[in-house]
Amino acid sequence: MRLIALFAAMAALIALPGAPPAAAEEVVRLWPGQPAASPGVLEDRAPFGTIVRNVEDATLTVYRPDPAKANGTAVIVAPGGAFHMLSIENEGAEVARWLNGMGITAFVLRYRLLKSGGDLPFVMLRYMTNLPKLAEAVEPLRPLATADGEQAVRHVRTNAARYGVRPDRIGMMGFSAGGAVTVWTTLANHADSRPDFAATIYPGLLPDPIAAPPNAPPLFVAVADDDKLARGDSARLDAAWRVSGARSEFVTFAKGGHGFGMKRQDKPSDAWTERMQTWMNSLGVLRK
Repeated sequence: MRLIALFAAMAALIALPGAPPAAAEEVVRLWPGQPAASPGVLEDRAPFGTIVRNVEDATLTVYRPDPAKANGTAVIVAPGGAFHMLSIENEGAEVARWLNGMGITAFVLRYRLLKSGGDLPFVMLRYMTNLPKLAEAVEPLRPLATADGEQAVRHVRTNAARYGVRPDRIGMMGFSAGGAVTVWTTLANHADSRPDFAATIYPGLLPDPIAAPPNAPPLFVAVADDDKLARGDSARLDAAWRVSGARSEFVTFAKGGHGFGMKRQDKPSDAWTERMQTWMNSLGVLRK
């Protein structure tokens, strides 16, 4: 019964909402000077739903808003999946659609992942019950995923005019493992690749301790209190920003678990999109 419950929890992490994904306009290789490799395998994989795995060649998929709504803000979206897969719909395309509805140009990031095979569900189950082992497995990947995050910001900023966005209004947001990529990218603190604002939704596998960089960008952190995987890291991240004097909005929900993404569960965590929209509005990034 315990195994069944764990598999059910894993499926809930990235269960898909019913709406179709947003229409993508183009896919950009982040490292065009390197030999082409796999941009990942898109598949339906029980119990996870639609995922992408085995990303070796990082890409950005561009989702443009209605030109009448476009406000010049860009957000790079990093889906989660324990660095073994990407929840490409629930934490990727569906997020892009939501951002487009606010006039934001969205870029879904496929960052490099650990290799996975047919035993993916069992590998995930093993790691979800032993997070220190997962952190150990991910450590060699960290500089690569960080480089992908930085290059994503750098690409959008360099090509801001082509995308119709402002180079000083480029944000980054990530879910779970994607939240870690967002934090790593921000902590690298390079002027050309540092996001102007950042959002992390139930981030995990964060460094310990965390030290916010000088002139850290405004940060939004959302997590459910019953999320045993990310509640602690989320609190530490918010505290690091506040100790440094940087701006942080820490939003918690009594219930929601881990991996809710855009899925509505009739739980308090359903309100995270409204809270983040209010926060972005307070930054002024939703104005034209």
